[in-house]
This record gives sequence, C-alpha cells and structure tokens, in this order.
Amino acid sequence: MKTFVPKDPGAAREWYVIDAENVSVGRLGVKVADLLRGKDKPIYSPHVDTGAFVVVVNADKVKLTGNKEENKTYARYSGWRGGYRETVASEMREKHPERIIEAAVKGMLPGNNLCRQMVSRLKVYAGAGHPHEAQRPNKVAV
Repeated sequence: MKTFVPKDPGAAREWYVIDAENVSVGRLGVKVADLLRGKDKPIYSPHVDTGAFVVVVNADKVKLTGNKEENKTYARYSGWRGGYRETVASEMREKHPERIIEAAVKGMLPGNNLCRQMVSRLKVYAGAGHPHEAQRPNKVAV
C-alpha cells in the first residue's frame, strides 16, 4: 500500500466569503483557520498546503464576549529599545478592525513556514464590500 501525498492545488484553490457580523472572534477564527489549512477536505495532510482563499467582511462588527473590549490587549514590538506597544481591543476596533481577526486566526495556525503561506491567503475587510468578486467566492455560514 502506497502513502497518498496530496498535490498543492496552486491556481485551482477555492475562494470563500465569511460575514463576521455578530460572530464571536474565537468561533470565526476556528472556521477561518480550518478553511486556510484545508481541514474541510478529504485530502487534508498537515505537511501539504491544500487550503483555500478566505475573505472576511464586516470585521468592524465582530463580537467580543465578556470584558474583552476593555481588558484584552494586543502587543507588538519594533525590535528597538522602548519599542514595545500594547493596544486595547476597543482602540484596535476603532483604528484597525482587521487586525483583531488576523491575530485570532494566526494564533490558531501552526507556527511554521506553512503558516506564512496560509495567512497570505487571508483577506480581511472592515466593511461589507471586497474587491474579490471576480473570483466568485462561496458564502460560508459560521
């Protein structure tokens, strides 16, 4: 019996659209991470990137449960002395609502070279519109 190794789909990857309005960040992140990894397919293999493109719209209307709006912080570091910055979730929602979803999804992906490829296929938009209509993406319910 031979071991089956799936091929990288390349240009034949599917496109999906997910509406983030009134959806919990964690539940949304799990669904998006599974689509990016290709875990919804029968040919899934952890060492081969068989995932799809995922477009998330209405990122500014995503739901944060509990006291996360005031207590959750997002940290970044420039590499320089004094370059550590923390941002509260409410301020992040005002300035860069896309980064809330990007951080949640990136935290649910494996920390290897495949993660960078998968995150590059994630497109997040604050409003309801997106420029990927030409790819005819499928709508996914979360």
